[in-house]
Amino acid sequence: MTKVTNDKVRVVIVGGGTAGWMAGAAFTRLLSGQCSVRLIESDAIGVVGVGEATLPHIRAFNERLGISEADFMARTAATFKLGIEFRDWGRIGDSYIHPFGTFGRGAGAIDFHHYWARLLHEGHNLPPLDDVSYACKLARQARFDHPDQVRGGLPSTFGYAYQFDALLFAPYLRQLAEDAGAVRTEGMVVDVERDSESGLIRAVVLDSGERVEGDLFIDCSGFRSLLLGQTLEEPFEDWSRWLPTDRAVAMPCRTETAVTPYTSAIAMPAGWRWRIPLQHRTGNGYVYASDFISDADSARALEQAVEGAPLAAPRQLRFKAGRRRRSWVGNCVAIGLASGFLEPLESTSIYLVQQAITALIELFPTREMAASDRDEFNRIIDLEYDRIRDFLILHYHATTRDDSPFWNYVRTMPIPDSLAEKMELWRRRARVVKYREGVFLDASWIAVYLGQGIVPQGWDPRADMAAAPDLLRAVGDLRAEIAADVGTRPGHRAFLERYCPMAAA
Repeated sequence: MTKVTNDKVRVVIVGGGTAGWMAGAAFTRLLSGQCSVRLIESDAIGVVGVGEATLPHIRAFNERLGISEADFMARTAATFKLGIEFRDWGRIGDSYIHPFGTFGRGAGAIDFHHYWARLLHEGHNLPPLDDVSYACKLARQARFDHPDQVRGGLPSTFGYAYQFDALLFAPYLRQLAEDAGAVRTEGMVVDVERDSESGLIRAVVLDSGERVEGDLFIDCSGFRSLLLGQTLEEPFEDWSRWLPTDRAVAMPCRTETAVTPYTSAIAMPAGWRWRIPLQHRTGNGYVYASDFISDADSARALEQAVEGAPLAAPRQLRFKAGRRRRSWVGNCVAIGLASGFLEPLESTSIYLVQQAITALIELFPTREMAASDRDEFNRIIDLEYDRIRDFLILHYHATTRDDSPFWNYVRTMPIPDSLAEKMELWRRRARVVKYREGVFLDASWIAVYLGQGIVPQGWDPRADMAAAPDLLRAVGDLRAEIAADVGTRPGHRAFLERYCPMAAA
C-alpha cells in the first residue's frame, strides 16, 4: 500500500516524451496528496516518436487515470489492435497472428491446445489455428467490436489494445498532468549535484543556470540515461548476443491499404519490418542487425516495401537490447528507455513504462527511502525484462529459415537456459510455464510455438480420452460458430468513424 506522509515528496522528472508524461500524469492524478511533480524537458531534444503499438494493459492504465477511451483515441489518431500478425518467421510463406485472446475451448481442466497438439501429432487435417480464435478471426476480416463481458461466450474471449501516434500521445498526457498540478520547465540538464556522503541526487542544474532540488528523481531521459546511467553509473547488461537487432529505420506513409486492427511484423533478410495502421497514416519501420545489412540498404528495402506514398524521409534509430542492472538506485528511478530497451517486436516498450510507474506508485517512498522498497521494485522490473527477453528470443530462434546469414545466426545461436527449459517443456508435454508475474500468458506462447512450427511430441494424457472424430467435429463446430458471429461485427474502419473519429488538428 502507498505510504502516507504529511510532507509531500518533491518528484523531479527529467525528460518528457511518452515515459515522462505517463509518469507525470499518473503521479499527479493518483498521488496528488503525497507528492509534487516537476518535469524538465527540452524542445531541443527530439523524441523517438514513431508509430506506437501497445498491449491490452494500457487500457487499465488509462481507466485508472480517468481517461475516456473515445476521446483518447480521437486525440491520438488511434486504431484498435487485436494482436500481432507475423509473416515469414518460421519459414517464408507462413503467417499467423498472436492474438489478445484465447484459442478454442477447453474441456474442464484440460486446455484446448492439448487436444490440438494430439490431433496435429496424429496427422489430422486441421484448419489454421487462427480459425479457432475469435480475436484472430476478427483481425483477419478487419472487423472490430468491444468484447461482450456481460453475456460471456465467444465475444468475451478476447481483449484489445491500441495503435496510436506517439507524437500526439505525449501532448495529450501533458495536458492531463498539467491540469492536475504538474509543472513543466523548459530546459536542458547540464549538471547533476549529489550528496558527498550518501551519493543521493540533490539537484539538477539547467542550462539557464536554474537549480532544481528534489527528493525523488525520475530518469526519463531515454537512451542517454542521464541520471541512472551517466551520473550514477549503473551497469548495463547487454543482451545483443541473443537479440542482435540494434538499429531501425522508420518512415510513415499514406494509408492506401486496409486499416487493419492489428500490427504486422514481416520478417526481412536482416530483421523484420513493422506496419502500424493509424487513422491518418501508416507507420513503417525496418528493425535490423547492423552486422548483417548496411544503413543505406535497410532504408532502400523499407522504401521498396511500404504500401503507400511516403510522408517523410527515412529516419534512423540506434539502440542496444538489455537493461540496467538495477532501475532504482538511491533516490533515482529510471523509467522507459533510461532503464532498458527490448526491441519493439511485441510492443512492450509502453507496457514496461506502465509497469514501472505502477510498481513505483505501490511502493512510493517517503523522504526516507527504504532499501526494501527499492529491492522489491527492482525485483519486479527485472522479472518483467527477463521474461519478455525470453519471449522475444523465441521468435527468432524458433525458425527453419536458412536463407540469409542473419537467420542462420539466430536459428543456431545459444539461448538462455531459462528459455531452453521452457521450450523443452513445450516439446515434451505441450506445457506452457505459468507465472504469477509477467505479461505474456499461455495463448501468447502457444501462438508463437505453433505458428512457427514447434509441434509438441506429448500432451496432457487426459486429452487421449476423447475419440478423434468427436474432437474434429468439435473443432469444426467451433470454427463455424466463430465465423458466423464475427461476420455480424462491423468493419474496423466503420467502427472507428462512428466511435472515435480523429480530432481536427
